[in-house]
Amino acid sequence: MKLKTNRSAAKRFTKTGSGKVKRSKAYASHLLSSKTRKRKRNLRKSTLVDSANMCGVKRMLPYL
Repeated sequence: MKLKTNRSAAKRFTKTGSGKVKRSKAYASHLLSSKTRKRKRNLRKSTLVDSANMCGVKRMLPYL
């Protein structure tokens, strides 16, 4: 039986070459004037999905 991919999750996560899942950071879309330059610069960088959340990501993206 085919499983459906959660399309909103598919747009937010990508797989790295080593098989880990990459994500972008939150809190970078509005209310930026109160955040420091350094904080906003670090929010632009991508990071990896934590092991505690991998189970949910795998459920949403069965073919990733």
